[in-house]
Amino acid sequence: MVVTAPAGGGLTTFLRAFADRCGDDHAIVTTRLDLLLGLPWERDEPGASIGRLQAGRHRLADGESPLSTAEHLLADVPVGSTGWDQVIVLEDAHHADTHSVEALVSLTRRPSAARLLVVLGWRAEHPATPAPGSETAYAVGEGLLHDIVLAAADHVVRLAPLAFDDIPPLAERRGLSLPALQVDRLLRHCGGRVRNVVETLDLVAPADWEAPQLVLPAPPTAARAIRTALASTSADAQRLVRAVAVLELGDRQAHGVEVSQAARVCGVDAATLAVREGVRAGLLRQLDELGCWVRLADPIARRAVLDAVEPPERASLHLRAAVVVHEPGVALRHRWFADPQPDDELASQLQAEAERKGGDGAWAAAADLMLVASRASADRDLSGTRLVAAVDALVGAGDVPRATRFLAEVETLRETPQRNAALGYLAVLRGRPAEAEHKLRRAWDLVNARRDPATAAVVAQRHVLHSLARCRALDVVEWADRAVAAAPDSPPAREAAAIRGLGVAAGGDPAAALAEYERLLARLPEGLVAQRVVMASGWLHLAADDPDTAVEELESAAGDHGGGSLRISLWARAWLARAQFVTGDWDAALATASAGVDLALRSGTQLLVPLLAWTRTQVHALRGDWAGAERSAHDVEAGARGYEVMRVPSALGRAALSEARADYSGVVRALTPLTEPWARGWVEAPGFWPWADVHANALVLVGRADDADAFLRAHEERAAAADHASATARLAYARGRWHGTRGDLEAARRCFEHALSLLAPLPLAYDRARVHFAYGQTLRRAGRRAEADAVLATAREAYLALGATTYVARCDRELAAGGVHVVRQPREHHELTTQEEVVASLVAGGRTNKEVAAELFLSAKTVQYHLTRIYAKLGVRSRSELAALRSQRAAP
Repeated sequence: MVVTAPAGGGLTTFLRAFADRCGDDHAIVTTRLDLLLGLPWERDEPGASIGRLQAGRHRLADGESPLSTAEHLLADVPVGSTGWDQVIVLEDAHHADTHSVEALVSLTRRPSAARLLVVLGWRAEHPATPAPGSETAYAVGEGLLHDIVLAAADHVVRLAPLAFDDIPPLAERRGLSLPALQVDRLLRHCGGRVRNVVETLDLVAPADWEAPQLVLPAPPTAARAIRTALASTSADAQRLVRAVAVLELGDRQAHGVEVSQAARVCGVDAATLAVREGVRAGLLRQLDELGCWVRLADPIARRAVLDAVEPPERASLHLRAAVVVHEPGVALRHRWFADPQPDDELASQLQAEAERKGGDGAWAAAADLMLVASRASADRDLSGTRLVAAVDALVGAGDVPRATRFLAEVETLRETPQRNAALGYLAVLRGRPAEAEHKLRRAWDLVNARRDPATAAVVAQRHVLHSLARCRALDVVEWADRAVAAAPDSPPAREAAAIRGLGVAAGGDPAAALAEYERLLARLPEGLVAQRVVMASGWLHLAADDPDTAVEELESAAGDHGGGSLRISLWARAWLARAQFVTGDWDAALATASAGVDLALRSGTQLLVPLLAWTRTQVHALRGDWAGAERSAHDVEAGARGYEVMRVPSALGRAALSEARADYSGVVRALTPLTEPWARGWVEAPGFWPWADVHANALVLVGRADDADAFLRAHEERAAAADHASATARLAYARGRWHGTRGDLEAARRCFEHALSLLAPLPLAYDRARVHFAYGQTLRRAGRRAEADAVLATAREAYLALGATTYVARCDRELAAGGVHVVRQPREHHELTTQEEVVASLVAGGRTNKEVAAELFLSAKTVQYHLTRIYAKLGVRSRSELAALRSQRAAP
């Protein structure tokens, strides 16, 4: 067995814990345990590591092969009765001499009655290098020994890096209670490596974790390794690595450093050779095949390199970088880092560039510039104003963690419309509607739209976002109009206009909204501002039964936000996942939603977690991954005080999970809140939130036909008025269910056929499968078994293509209950019929009579009738006895 991990990844700790467990548990090792250690200074001494074995020690003969050594060792392995006869653990096998490694591998490949386990601990990024003149250079050159050992291993265990949940216990042992945002920051800084995390926790003073400007240090062990690696390279390589570190610090938004710029900054002519040295030393990562773009290996490497540069040299490198770089904002940052002292002229230039970036929608870059402008300001009030603008830009970029780090400082500043608008904006993304309402209302009360139209437009635009999250269509339009009226060509007005169409559409005029978006896209240049319009247009196309166009637009808006708004990217991902789901591309939907949830949680954008998790929950549930669905449903949960855009998908996610389990009472419980006054308007608008048919269907199946009728009438009127095809089709299938329970098969048939005709031209695979399934159940209940069989088979094929294993199994039960294709054999009087088998299976699985009736679309009385016959035939008297009997029969 080979166990691998990167340096600091917990390899030594793991192996020693394993050895301790082996030594304590005689069921694992009955006779002998040997713990060996590979030492780098013994690498040239053949057999040095293996010579420490407690038994079988012998002096290597000149020229003795690893195979011969293995034969000698094997002769001394004791044979016990249980467990492993001998376990040999070699720590740091990457440092061990080649002869020992080869002998241990050969030892496990020789025929023997002994049960022998050899565990080699090998650092993942440390391929062995051949000793000069070594006869086994064939095996170790270019890391070939590492590759051969991995290929020969029976098992390879790759220790995973630490995850988010692993960090808090480590911090708590040191008396620290880190907030989630700092946990995520520490995890990313340390790359999940145990040693880096532990050393950083020990290095940073407890009080410093609250400091907004905290710079995480390089852990001492990693820093020493990086300095040693840097010292091993040529002077040119060292200068280039330092220049790359400085250029990365200057441009936080860059995905890499252009080698030609780094070469000009540090004055290195042979940059290509220097890059190769830096890459070989593990200090640089080459980002393209030609070696034109590089970056430091990781954040710790960058920090360690910067810490090793003397202040005068760092200042000089920053000043040269300010001349070399092309981007004006980056050049200004380098000027500040060269001499970080108050400089009002530089601060004004930084603010102007930040405002230009914000005007282009590049909020992340704007925030970085405005933060530096705040620090460069000599005047305290001006510094505070710029800090508020920086926090506002951070929220616009969706970087809630960084914005939150400055929250305490911002709240101590003088109350202004800008301050309250920024705090309200942050509250929106954190999913706190009451707090946002208070701050934004106060901001509007304080602003004078005539004297300060720019600020009025900002405050109005923040109200647009708040209203969008509250699903208040009229308020979205009203506040968007105020923003545009206050400052027509300003960035806030343009973003408000991008969102306004959603309110217009939800208010009943989607055609006008889409037409307005076409005009906006024709007028706006491609870029980060257009990202908002494309996202909103994609959302509307999804609501308007054009998911193919929606996918195209939402993929564009969800892509790399490149310094723009992560918030907009997350909105786009949420609706992209829904578009992929309804069109049947569930693998893509699951990937999009899962990545979106992770990104939303990491970025602190709680507002959009339920919206993203909804799709993930539904796919897991329909595929029968109940554990995954429950975990995802936990992410979906939104309290009664959350935003409507959180509460609605939270209800839909829970309803999807209950429906997949055929728990229709659970569906009704989950969706009943959406019938309350707070959910009027946008939540009921056809096409936006597909829940009305799910609720009506569940009401029918739990026996509340009158409630279902009243509920359906209101929604049918809305769908008809909007002439919305998919909404009408979904409601028609629910109405077909309703007619079926009343015994009016022909009316039910007309509803189902109408639903299928409306869905025929639309790429809505899941909706068609749902209609066929309900149609087939209704036909079977009406005694039309042959017809039901054909319709249910169509539903089964559709669900199978989607991977909806939950409903494939339900279709199979329906087909079996129908009995059309069952070969009828003479049956003893005590044998169960096909229908009784299905009922018995569900009851034994823990379903109540009501739940069985709902799943099989039978009456509860019919289920009880079948159950009485089942008890009599099987000689049982209760549900528990039935479950025990079936469990006993299923056992091998």
